[in-house]
Amino acid sequence: MNLALKDIRHGLFRFILTCFGLGLLMTVVLAMIGIYNGLVSDALAVVKAPAVDMWVVESGTQGPFAEASSIPADTRDAVARMPGVAEAGAINYQTVEATHGGKTLRLYVIGYETGRPGGPLRIAEGRAIGTSHFELVADRKTGLTPGDTIRLGRNRFTVVGLVEGAMNSGGDPAVFMTLSDAMGLQTELSPADQRVQAARGANPVKSASVAAIIVRVKPGADVDLLTATLRQWKHLSALTQADQETILLASVVDKARRQIGLFLGILLSVSAVVIALIIYTMTMEKLKQIATLKLIGAPDRTIIGLIVQQALLLGMSGWGIGLALILLVKDNFPRRVVLEPFNAMVLAGIIVVVCLAASALGVRAAMKVDPATALGS
Repeated sequence: MNLALKDIRHGLFRFILTCFGLGLLMTVVLAMIGIYNGLVSDALAVVKAPAVDMWVVESGTQGPFAEASSIPADTRDAVARMPGVAEAGAINYQTVEATHGGKTLRLYVIGYETGRPGGPLRIAEGRAIGTSHFELVADRKTGLTPGDTIRLGRNRFTVVGLVEGAMNSGGDPAVFMTLSDAMGLQTELSPADQRVQAARGANPVKSASVAAIIVRVKPGADVDLLTATLRQWKHLSALTQADQETILLASVVDKARRQIGLFLGILLSVSAVVIALIIYTMTMEKLKQIATLKLIGAPDRTIIGLIVQQALLLGMSGWGIGLALILLVKDNFPRRVVLEPFNAMVLAGIIVVVCLAASALGVRAAMKVDPATALGS
């Protein structure tokens, strides 16, 4: 007969309620782990999306994600002619707001040259951009579907395809359009502004520029040598893909990442204390029953098994409930929640260690119980 299961059946409702409460706590812990992973994943998504080896940006800047970068679009031709360069493409980034279906969407617009690096590598639904104007590919998080039209600036764009996981570091979903459309959106003025600029004798059109030139190198080419050569051009700077990712994590999302990480550490500590208190309280409530077991000659290993098994059942039940709940609701979070199997396994290991440590406190109290306590009132 398993005493741990027998005792759980005796107070089944209370045990289930405790497991559910612990499961809710584990849901919050797993959510914070997923939000932390999602923050890092979203921050790197746009950087990794072009699958390039090098970024050419404005001199003295850290690239288009850490600070503003503006270079002439025709820089791409000069970069493309350099030895070791396989492909080069101009790319532009900007954030816009648009209204669709009665809701305001905040979109991260990526303008790229079709047939060159910078566009979406995989279309999840629909097709890629096929014309030079007024088509776009959107991330699913925008809520747009193929065939929808949306007004950006003074033009209407038709959604022809969908991608997944294209976000900026702020969690805004991305839309891809041709570079010419993106530069038009960047430089256009409203009719009233055009009239004011014309009356002043100024150019009624903003100057057009791109954020970066992205480069794929030939097999065997020395990326470090190529970036060093480009840095000798006084008006340009160059960063490898690894440099760009490091800068993004070290500057753009560093504070948010550390804050979420600190909160996650606090939450794990609180969870450990709560689990320990629950298990210790459960043990203290059974001291008279433990004294009875001692009185009838039950060996110490039976009492230790009772406490440890209940602690592990409680902890793993809470973990299972928490994992099931977060998997059900994670897609409803405003920001992406990325939960890897490794994260769930690490949390399970932490819970096992905490349960064993907490049960050790209970075992210590149980071993001190006088069997004569069972004869008291």
